Amino acid sequence: MILARTSRLGWYARRVARMSPAELAWRARDQAVQLAWTRRQVSRGQLPATDALPPGERRFTAALPAGTAAAVPPEARAAVLAAADELLAGSWEVLGVARTDLVAPDWFRDPVTGRRSAPGRYCFRINQRSEEQVGNIKQVWEIARLQHLTLLATAWYLTGEDAYAQRVARQLRSFFEENPFLSGVHWTSGIEVGIRLISLAWIRRLLDDWPGVAGLFEESELAVAQIRWHQVFLAGFRSRGSSANNHVVAEAAGLLAGSCAFGWFPESAQWRGRSARLLEDELSHNTFPSGINRELASDYHGFVAELGILAAVEATAAGRPLSEAAWRGLAAMTDSAAALVDERLRPPRQGDGDEGRGLLLDAPAANRWPSLLALGGRLFGPLDWWPPAPADASAVLIAAVAGPPRPATGRPARRPARFADAGLTILRSRAGGGPEIWCRCDGGPHGFLSIAAHAHADALSVEVRHGGVDVLADPGTYCYHGDPPWRAYFRSTRAHNTVELAGQNQSADGGPFLWLRHANGRETEVRMSEDELSWAADHDGYRELTPPARHRRRVRLDEARRTLEITDQVDGAGHDLRLAFHLGPEVEAELVADGPGSAALLRWPGPAGTASARLELPAGLRWTLHRGETDPILGWYADGLGRRRPSYTLLGRGSSDPHATLVTRMQFSDSAQRPNAPITSADISLGASRARSEDPSGTQAEGR
Repeated sequence: MILARTSRLGWYARRVARMSPAELAWRARDQAVQLAWTRRQVSRGQLPATDALPPGERRFTAALPAGTAAAVPPEARAAVLAAADELLAGSWEVLGVARTDLVAPDWFRDPVTGRRSAPGRYCFRINQRSEEQVGNIKQVWEIARLQHLTLLATAWYLTGEDAYAQRVARQLRSFFEENPFLSGVHWTSGIEVGIRLISLAWIRRLLDDWPGVAGLFEESELAVAQIRWHQVFLAGFRSRGSSANNHVVAEAAGLLAGSCAFGWFPESAQWRGRSARLLEDELSHNTFPSGINRELASDYHGFVAELGILAAVEATAAGRPLSEAAWRGLAAMTDSAAALVDERLRPPRQGDGDEGRGLLLDAPAANRWPSLLALGGRLFGPLDWWPPAPADASAVLIAAVAGPPRPATGRPARRPARFADAGLTILRSRAGGGPEIWCRCDGGPHGFLSIAAHAHADALSVEVRHGGVDVLADPGTYCYHGDPPWRAYFRSTRAHNTVELAGQNQSADGGPFLWLRHANGRETEVRMSEDELSWAADHDGYRELTPPARHRRRVRLDEARRTLEITDQVDGAGHDLRLAFHLGPEVEAELVADGPGSAALLRWPGPAGTASARLELPAGLRWTLHRGETDPILGWYADGLGRRRPSYTLLGRGSSDPHATLVTRMQFSDSAQRPNAPITSADISLGASRARSEDPSGTQAEGR
């Protein structure tokens, strides 16, 4: 207990050190307000008078146009109803946990640890980072976003079946009753309050023709009080300084959506104006001019774009549209998203990801980017180079509220491959030459703001896919809270396809969402011609070693030969060096001797059988193959938050030498094999003898 308390105090000290004087002043102000607001806490069963329009004057005017339900594609409709029926039965998967308790959920219980936070405790006396107090807070918060209720409301809108609406009404009243203002863990985070307001606006919209909707919202004094409390909270507190990342966007988007949809209060016009200005400023602040999100975490790119679009649509429906500059920025976000995806419409896996959604109207999907592209296409019009994305319920319903498409100026005429401001480049083979070879190269900043909360220590890392299958994979995130060793591993340098020196991360890790020192990456050369696709970059993350070191990397894609070559050099001698290549979970690997060096034979399921590749590994390093190990952690892939599975990792060990060049060459073979055929040297033209042994722990012997 003492050790844990000391660790927390150390984290807070490191966190404060990353704040500016202005941020410290604002946080001191927030602390004073939080103390003063203790008298405003509402206990369960209380219902203080709410300053709002009389019941007869409360209107919800931004309903869906007539006939919109019929435009939802049959496949999307069927998926929504199947997921909604599971919810009616109480079943739902939440961040990797199969829940069976959602007929009447306990809003405060974490199913992972079994812990239940105190519902009546003043929210600002709850430490949501403490698993002892709240359990796994992501599990607790996820249900309280009420997005399972927006899905049920969508099912009612599509079918008119009363069971869906009744379940929404029962659970919404339960949440309102059990979470009065400032009581409990659901009032501890502005991002949660903001997302919940967006959900409330859409639940009201989707149930507009349900006979009980007015009694659930504008005629219910408790509902009106809750809607006001949510907006009062967001108007009183917002993320600033080193925390002004996607959180402040969610806070501003939620307040704008709430004040537009529920303009029933004396402050509504003021809240609309303030939140619109804040949202426009923060969308610009959080986004590179190219449209890439500055957190350099792919999942948050989609999240911020979605939040911005939802708020902009709500403002348009209320007759208070955002500026043309804001809409151009949102178009740039969707255009860059369309440029990044592979042939299966999968985005990069860069940085943190928690599967956060601004709104859920469709059956949950592992990849929400097709939905984002479908919506962007309806809002802005798809460009000629955009990959086609099928419409779903979200695209149809949100676009119906937005009205006619808003073509934006300055959009790229050709598919961008390089985003220089973000240090992000995609090397991609052209269509028609076989399964797409897709390679993301990372040569940009470490992350956003002084703490770079959602960054990973992944400078100069690459992701490589073949036909949309992860071959050299970014392992993902897996967890935020409760498992410090796993959190540390998945964001470490060792967990990425790059070079680690002296057993250290390139950037200094100060805690789960805190980086104390940032590696600065820079692209030094990018060639995108008919004859050459290549990228080169370096970073200074090891400048404090003795002697200082700099990692340089070049990647070249040869489309004609179907090869990818990675060349690494390290300036700075004598450091322990580890070069890792993490394989996707579908890839089988065998490490073999190849003359003086080593090679790996890779195979994975392809659309026409088994695809394969030969990976020639740099000589001068001792190569081992690992899978699903825990001491130390190595050889894992996270499908999402709360979900991990074993995968192969190739690890080369040696010593840094400024005169040495480490060359890795991957040769793809696109000819299909029988799906269950064993991989052999002949399959990928490897004329070396096989040398493989495996110990009980799953670690394969070095290729010699």
